[in-house]
Amino acid sequence: MRCGLLGKTLGHSYSPQIHAQLGEYRYELFEKQPEALENFLRHGDFDGLNVTIPYKKAVLPYCAVLSDAVKAIGSANTLVRQPDGTLFADNTDAFGFSCIADECGVDISGKKALVFGSGGASVTAQYVLKTRGAREVLVISRSGENNYENLEKNADAEILVNTTPLGMYPNNGASPVDLRRFPRCAAVLDVVYNPARTALLLQAEELNIPHAGGLLMLVAQAKRSSELFTGCAIADARIGEIYRTLAVQMQNIVLVGMPGCGKSSVGTQLAEKLNRPFVDADAEIEKAAGMPIPEFFKLYGEPAFRDLESRVLAELGKRSGAVIATGGGAVLREENYAALHQNGAIVWLTRDLARLPIDGRPVSQSTSLDALYAARKARYERFADHTIDNNGALDATVRAILEVLR
Repeated sequence: MRCGLLGKTLGHSYSPQIHAQLGEYRYELFEKQPEALENFLRHGDFDGLNVTIPYKKAVLPYCAVLSDAVKAIGSANTLVRQPDGTLFADNTDAFGFSCIADECGVDISGKKALVFGSGGASVTAQYVLKTRGAREVLVISRSGENNYENLEKNADAEILVNTTPLGMYPNNGASPVDLRRFPRCAAVLDVVYNPARTALLLQAEELNIPHAGGLLMLVAQAKRSSELFTGCAIADARIGEIYRTLAVQMQNIVLVGMPGCGKSSVGTQLAEKLNRPFVDADAEIEKAAGMPIPEFFKLYGEPAFRDLESRVLAELGKRSGAVIATGGGAVLREENYAALHQNGAIVWLTRDLARLPIDGRPVSQSTSLDALYAARKARYERFADHTIDNNGALDATVRAILEVLR
């Protein structure tokens, strides 16, 4: 059985990894230009397809049978070759969106929902929200009746959904809206899956608003597509299992802690064990500065260094599946938390102050370690998802990190 993903420019897709865990069939990437679309759909060698931008609407004229969801939404993301050679079209994105709504644990029935964006994903979200009994579903666009300039008239919204590309890699950090403008907000959904936590979801997390992102939706729609490809039911529990596996693979492991606490040594060995790339943030800063950090400090001072550090961390945080060792003062700026947390699990390495070296460390040399630690302790606690003692053997520290991340 031959299946795959159809699109114009696919780049790196997680779909083959997901489908490899769902069924015993080949799953390939089919990049096709618009002029090749008709011939591929009529004569291509495939049994089932997922469809992505820009062909979700374009495939419909070539399909003999449309599901009710496709008729309602007006686009398809799953095609199945029927025994007579014709194509059946369905929209499993609707199932995927339903799953992330369930993940929030908030009953949509009777609630007012705002959907940011007016494209295909927006139509899918609107369809699901309406079928699940939302009291009112309004689309927020740049120029529609309900737009970004008159949000105050919809401040009573309880469900907020982002279907725009705002905040999507590589333009991380952007958000369609400030959640503080919606005091009754009970759930936030974002269809973007890279980064794992968009700026919108990071704010929802900060405000303790239930939220869910696009990676779970991607896995859920793939599960439903696989069932259509093969005709075999797959337990819904597989969605969570595959999602957790993929999330761990994509997640950066970010090490923070006092200067000299062993972040580089631990990070190097951790990366080797996991077969991941290791990135030393200080080394990347020196590349960007064109000089060693102590020299940069001497020439430009600490504020200029922190500016440069934040710019470098903003780029490093966009990566996926890396081990990143940060400088001791990376926690001093709140903006660095979002950069590192968006795709990462942040591990605070602790070590007895008496064991911390100060040679070649400008801040450690200019301030007593006791005072430095006292000033930074709350910041390390703020950033940390996990705290690991690094006073013992290197192997023991690495094992401890692997255990907590498991």
